[in-house]
Amino acid sequence: MLEKKLIKYRELMILGIYGVVIGAAVGILDTGFGRVLLFVTELREEYFIPLIIFLPAAGALAVWMYHWDEGTCVKGMGLIFQVGHGEEDRIPLRLIPLTVLSTWITHLFGGSAGREGVAVQIGATLSHWAGLKIKVKNNSRIFLVTGMAAGFSGLFGTPVAACFFALEVLTAGTLEYSALFPAIAASFTASTVSKALGLENFHYALNSNIQIDVLFAVKLMVLGALFGLTGSLFAYGLVSMKNKLGKTFHDPVRKITVVSIFLAILFILLGMGRYSGLGTNLISAGFQGGRIYGWDWIIKLVLTIITIAAGFQGGEVTPLFAIGTSLGAAVAGILGLPLDFVAAMGYAAVFGSATNTLLAPVFIGAEVFGYSYLPYFFVVCSIAYLFNGDRSIYTAQKKLNNLRFFEK
Repeated sequence: MLEKKLIKYRELMILGIYGVVIGAAVGILDTGFGRVLLFVTELREEYFIPLIIFLPAAGALAVWMYHWDEGTCVKGMGLIFQVGHGEEDRIPLRLIPLTVLSTWITHLFGGSAGREGVAVQIGATLSHWAGLKIKVKNNSRIFLVTGMAAGFSGLFGTPVAACFFALEVLTAGTLEYSALFPAIAASFTASTVSKALGLENFHYALNSNIQIDVLFAVKLMVLGALFGLTGSLFAYGLVSMKNKLGKTFHDPVRKITVVSIFLAILFILLGMGRYSGLGTNLISAGFQGGRIYGWDWIIKLVLTIITIAAGFQGGEVTPLFAIGTSLGAAVAGILGLPLDFVAAMGYAAVFGSATNTLLAPVFIGAEVFGYSYLPYFFVVCSIAYLFNGDRSIYTAQKKLNNLRFFEK
């Protein structure tokens, strides 16, 4: 019995050391990717018209880059989930340069997409590859979750939320406790390394005066339902658009080229690039007194869905933050609540609803806006989770029979 415990603690120690090493490596990679992405964003904002014209050609190039891969890496996050569920047994290292380069292309030429998909794929790919050399029980899933936590944390600087995101996203309604210790080690290490290297992260000290009463509690529940349905709408729209475009265009190069022509026109007509890129401009406007229109959230939602469904790489999380922030800013006055408070609730809850996660959005809200508001994030994100219809932007996510008010 004692010998078995010693073996278990030895394995745990090995996993912890492994988590630190992977966290450091992923933190460095995230920093490099993130810094170039910021530079690319600045270029697009300065030369929007000359660059947006080449969006169709850029999309064709990005898709062509994946052609020689025989369809493995083009799955992107889907491949990560398949490996996590044991449906695939390897993640090629070439996924890292492919997803990084294609995401830079998306943002340089004006597509509306995120960045977390790249960070998570970087972490998962590197961790999975390194983990093949370490023999522990359930090593494939453990190392995958560890890398996902490191990737998310290194980019966003939210180690607790990143850890819970990796633990709960593969199968909705469960936590991968076997990966808890290395995920914690990797997550905090990646965040520390990227911060030390100067990667910018969004944090806002929320300072809203809240009067807690029955009416306030009702308003929180209304916000939770609204944000939950919005996240569900995004997930449903993304899956539907992918299916529709897939049936319409059998050639992925033709699909992204044709759709990009219409996208380029829309990006020009609708705000001259206001809805291109990550959506950090909308997030900044929501919390720094900028102009937010009542329609910002829905336009960002639609254009992001079309961009990702067309075949552009990047991710959805940062646009989801922008959608939640702008929607929150739009309804704050109607509910008579502080604008930055409602925008913060939307920032976290729409992300949680669209990804079908609960703990990750609660803690990302607390880490970004302040732990004193954690009870409010818990209430709003919980209601949003119940109202999301068990939908997710990750179609390969497995689901238990969770309680929902609205089923698919």
